[in-house]
Amino acid sequence: MFLSKVPLLLRNLAVGVAQQESRCSNIFVRKYLQNESSATFSASAAQQDSIKEQLLAINTGAPDKLYTKIEVEVRGNDPAVLKSYGEFASMAANHLKIKIGKNIAPYKGIHERWTVLKSAHVHKKHRVQYEIRTYYRYLDFLKLTGSTADTFLEYLQRNLPEGVAMKVTKIEIEKLPESIAAMCNT
Repeated sequence: MFLSKVPLLLRNLAVGVAQQESRCSNIFVRKYLQNESSATFSASAAQQDSIKEQLLAINTGAPDKLYTKIEVEVRGNDPAVLKSYGEFASMAANHLKIKIGKNIAPYKGIHERWTVLKSAHVHKKHRVQYEIRTYYRYLDFLKLTGSTADTFLEYLQRNLPEGVAMKVTKIEIEKLPESIAAMCNT
């Protein structure tokens, strides 16, 4: 009986109406949700108080970190993939109104070559050469808060193409230690 009512319940939750089944199987009680904390209408009063305390603790936490610059180094084997990923990261930053410092790639990648003998002991003239090419792209994002940086970097990492590695360096703004600040004031 309850499984037939699941689509109705999901549709109503999407528009902000919750239904709670009463003691009679044919009657539903509708409650309109005013905010996210009242979504726990089936919880007891003690549970609702603990949830409200948790929400307040989240909202009144420590101040957010500030970053002057976040440097992202992306490396891979195909320069076209890195170029398209750089454009993707720039578009995502523009949509979030994040300032972009640079989006550049060095002209030449790093080429590593190895020469190996074909056979183990004889035929020294017969060799095989292997080569790995690694290309880089550097992205800088300026003046970010900690929460925005974490969310943005997680988004970039989840959309990272296959065969591409990412290295992130964060430059944080910190308050001067009291001893140095006292020397500067005098």
